[in-house]
Amino acid sequence: MNPSPYQGYSSDVAANLAKVNDVINLNGVSPVKLIAVTKHASINQLEEAHRLGVRDFGESKIQDALKKRAELSPELIENIRWHFIGHLQTNKAKQAVGNFALIHSIDSLRLAKEVSRIAESKNSVQAILLQVKMQEDENKGGFSPAELNDCMPELLSLKGLQIQGLMTISPLSDDATIWCKSFIGLKQLRDELALKFKIELQELSMGMSDDWRDAIKYGSTMIRLGRAIFGN
Repeated sequence: MNPSPYQGYSSDVAANLAKVNDVINLNGVSPVKLIAVTKHASINQLEEAHRLGVRDFGESKIQDALKKRAELSPELIENIRWHFIGHLQTNKAKQAVGNFALIHSIDSLRLAKEVSRIAESKNSVQAILLQVKMQEDENKGGFSPAELNDCMPELLSLKGLQIQGLMTISPLSDDATIWCKSFIGLKQLRDELALKFKIELQELSMGMSDDWRDAIKYGSTMIRLGRAIFGN
């Protein structure tokens, strides 16, 4: 048996990563990538997570990601993939394109067109996920499933985008059946779109600090964890 990569570390970050890794190994339907959300993490915690093998980090604000990047050593920066997971305003798209390996939150056709336009102007292609609102919630953004079906041909025509999959944020609830319904629905929608448009949508970004265990069971390929890794 290979030794755990977390042996020799006694911190909360190491203990939390070990727990997450155990659940992924036991319950993951697909390969699952951890996105460590650094919104409330210190630079020391970020560096420790990197030493423990984490390579994908997420931020919900562009300036926070750029600030953290400026504080890290060049060696670390080269080995980190930054993910943008927050609401992206159209007028901030220029700052996001090229600074993030993956933008998880393309929530409208208008935003998709702007990101594509900016990427093309830089002679690049931006990897993205399409954010879907699986249940009615006025506090959540995203395409409805029906809207995404209608917009998909135009989205696929945008040359500055590489659409890698779908993302959802489950409704705030203490009832696990509610968020599980979102996860089941997103996977079903992904499969339907892939078949209908003959495309590969590999990624399902679903699951945060309160619901990630269920997200893994229902096919998540990316979980976005902040508090579950770094604490409050």
